[in-house]
Amino acid sequence: MSLTVVRSGTARARLALLALAAAVLVPLVAAGLRGVLWALLGLAGLALAAVGLWWTLARHGVVRILGAGLCVAAPLTVLALYAAGGMLGPAVLSLALWALAAGAARSAVAPALTGPVSAPPPARPWALMNPRSGGGKVERFRLAERARAADVRVVLLGAGHQDVAGLAEDAVRDGADLLAVAGGDGTQALVAEVAARHGLPFLVIPAGTRNHFALDLGLDRNDPAKALDALTDGVELRVDLGFAAGRVFVNNASFGAYAAVVGEPAYRDDKTRTTLRTLPRMLSGPSAHRLRMRADGTRAEGLQALLVSNNPYLRAVDAARPGRRERLDSGRLGVLGVRVEGAVRAAGMVRGPRAAGLLRLTAEEVVVEADTATVPAGVDGEHVLLPVPVVCRTAPGALRVRVPRDRMGTRWGSGVPEWPRVTRLALGRRADGG
Repeated sequence: MSLTVVRSGTARARLALLALAAAVLVPLVAAGLRGVLWALLGLAGLALAAVGLWWTLARHGVVRILGAGLCVAAPLTVLALYAAGGMLGPAVLSLALWALAAGAARSAVAPALTGPVSAPPPARPWALMNPRSGGGKVERFRLAERARAADVRVVLLGAGHQDVAGLAEDAVRDGADLLAVAGGDGTQALVAEVAARHGLPFLVIPAGTRNHFALDLGLDRNDPAKALDALTDGVELRVDLGFAAGRVFVNNASFGAYAAVVGEPAYRDDKTRTTLRTLPRMLSGPSAHRLRMRADGTRAEGLQALLVSNNPYLRAVDAARPGRRERLDSGRLGVLGVRVEGAVRAAGMVRGPRAAGLLRLTAEEVVVEADTATVPAGVDGEHVLLPVPVVCRTAPGALRVRVPRDRMGTRWGSGVPEWPRVTRLALGRRADGG
């Protein structure tokens, strides 16, 4: 690591601590010791909003309506009280300083990512395209036509079930030296496994609906045709693959409540309404899931939902940029477990990663257990039944990914700051404690 990088990280760590101290001092300067009471009022508003969110997700009828109202009324009431007490300005300034502190802290201890290496153009590239993915992006962006113009052999998926992995294997036998996919994350995962098994480069064309994997690779989801630039001016990355009971995933495997929702027949056509209709019985009804989990040396029981991701997510829930991961080459699985028994436990969620009902860690291997022979799972959004126990593992650096040299890149910034590491770095010590 260069001296310039070390100094830059130390400076950002010190800026983070100064901004954090200022965020605490602002309400104290504005209101004296009463500033503590104002801070407690804000936390109480967050706790009530969490209770309202739990009622909205886990209950039906009048209680759900009350919960939705509480989600809105609690923060608005706190803001109104702040304004009436002359504390709205200091509160906004304090929040801005906290955001500055959090951003500087994350930047200070951000890990160094594996750099790309130049890659020669392939001689016999092959691409599988799903015309139905992403509302017809393949046709809208003329992806098949553009790929064929670049001497890519294109196979279009037809209606009904097709053996995606089998088609990729056929392409390898025919001499393909690069495998590409224009489709959703589930289709990408199946072809990625074939590419990894044969040591071939893999090209992602973001033609699906969400394309979380493409987002974390820094690809432009609004212009999927740009991914084809990697055929003539590309660089190569090494990324990890995840496996759940031998089934590959590039994003995550979910178990419990969310996996059951994904399995609902109506989920594909109306995700929001199906989720709101189904979640109450999945979280608190008689059919609520209770999972057991072993992750390296950690054990947990009574989990209603469990998410195992190919590299850890920055946030448990990130609505603005879902599925953001700090890196794809850490060699670790991300683990997020939820166990919420009622409104009181839901209120405790305002504590973030240290909340009693929230389990968050990383591991090399995760074992999921249940009291049934099989457990429903959502593997990159595809509903499957997996035999119990389900062993989830990671294959570090298994996949060679080809991306355009001038891709958008990745934009991090939504992770939870690691303040002990930031403090050590600000004091001139190594962030890892060495």
